[in-house]
Amino acid sequence: MIGTDPLLPEPPDTTRVTGEDGTGTRMTFAAQELRLISALVVLLATGLFLALPFVLSIGSVVFLPLVTAIMLTIVLSPVADRLALFGLPNPLASFAALLLFFAVVATALTAVLRPAVSLFETAPAMVERVGEHFRHFQGNLAWVSQLNDRIARIIGEAEGQQVVLAGPSMLEELAFATPSVLLEVLLTFLMAFFMIEARVRLRRRLLLDRQHFGASLKAARVMRDVQDRVAAYILTVSIINLGVGVVVALGAWILGLGAPVMWGGLATLLNFIPYIGPLAMTALLALFGLGTAEVPLMGMIPAAAYLGLHAVEANVVTPAILGARFTMNPVMILLALSYFTWIWGVPGSLLSVPILLALTALFDHLGRPNIVGFLFGEPLFSTEVLPADEGV
Repeated sequence: MIGTDPLLPEPPDTTRVTGEDGTGTRMTFAAQELRLISALVVLLATGLFLALPFVLSIGSVVFLPLVTAIMLTIVLSPVADRLALFGLPNPLASFAALLLFFAVVATALTAVLRPAVSLFETAPAMVERVGEHFRHFQGNLAWVSQLNDRIARIIGEAEGQQVVLAGPSMLEELAFATPSVLLEVLLTFLMAFFMIEARVRLRRRLLLDRQHFGASLKAARVMRDVQDRVAAYILTVSIINLGVGVVVALGAWILGLGAPVMWGGLATLLNFIPYIGPLAMTALLALFGLGTAEVPLMGMIPAAAYLGLHAVEANVVTPAILGARFTMNPVMILLALSYFTWIWGVPGSLLSVPILLALTALFDHLGRPNIVGFLFGEPLFSTEVLPADEGV
């Protein structure tokens, strides 16, 4: 075997890179070109990630119904398939699946909103009662206020005039927002219907219009995994949240809170929003408890009981039922929640976890970018893939 003479020059297609230990490794120009392309991909992806919120926010009338319709298609396609097995035509089965979904949502919103409207009329009295509790508490801490006044006099802080700008009332904001909401709901319904109705043709096109059998097999696995993950997650979480709502409704009835069905419905709906929803539910229970109870400690009992229930549900029940398949990094969940809430508000917060699940399933099959390893000289994409399934 002929060795390489260290005195001879390097071949023209290689470059010597010296590591920290003094050893030299040869990097081909092909590897350098691949790394340069990977760096460009990372820069373009970062720019797209930063610019996408502004595009999606400005075009929310189009993009929000589109993304919502895609999520509804993933969830309701199995329902339409089951209805088609009973002999219903495909368009009728697709429409029935959508109608069933909207009936469930409308029933839940009616059960929550109708008592909430009557409860809203007593909100000023509850706010006044909460103010009395805080004024009583502030009276016990009067020395803090006196200390603040003394510091202000020492500093010589001048009292300035406050200018309060009158804004539109809540009814005016609702009147302005209603046409846009109705338009987005109508677009979502139409897009979801046509997507669900075209699901069979889409599957056939993805599977049969590929030039290679391996590409068809990969497309089938990606479609199946994305649909299974998102649909199973939403169905399982819906059952868990419904159980939480039933327990909250029973607890509200036992504690003597008004409209226990409303509190159960609010707990169910807000539990779909990770982290932020339970915090909002706790704040509402605390506000209602302090606004109706004579003793502040007694008013905090509903909020404390809900916190205990949420701790058991989030740390014991949900991980045991969902398992490792749906376990996601909490940092990624919070990032997706803040990202899509920033873009689309409350609908974005509800869609954040399903979108994250769909993207996770896609990355599992197509390859996850190794961003941190790439910064230290590793390839951007790993060659490892998911193990092949026996069936599709």
